[in-house]
Amino acid sequence: MPALRVYYDGLCPLCVREMNKIRQLDTSGQLDLQDINALDFSERFPHIDPVQADRILHGELPDGRIILGLDVTCLAWKLVGKGHWFAFMRWPLIGPIADQVYLFFARHRHRISSWFGQRGAVVCDDRCNPRL
Repeated sequence: MPALRVYYDGLCPLCVREMNKIRQLDTSGQLDLQDINALDFSERFPHIDPVQADRILHGELPDGRIILGLDVTCLAWKLVGKGHWFAFMRWPLIGPIADQVYLFFARHRHRISSWFGQRGAVVCDDRCNPRL
């Protein structure tokens, strides 16, 4: 297994954009990016609840530990050599605030995507996603 497996929402235009950028930068194969909306997702990853993974970004380390939210984002960017862009989000005074902002973003990511003109398979408010 690579250094980090990321379970992301492939129906979120901003999420897909970020994963595509990370994939492009991952020249050494440090990451395994998995769309939680894939038809066979639950069969391949029965230990990951897709409903919970839709609410907060999930990552899995090689030893099986699950990390969540900005810990996943910061580690993913670090593994592709861009961790300095996000390191401040884990600083003691900023981290708790950044985590709350992330949770707000995660809950409203489809709506936020539409504000920036991002269109994808689904661009809507949270009510149209049956898992939320």
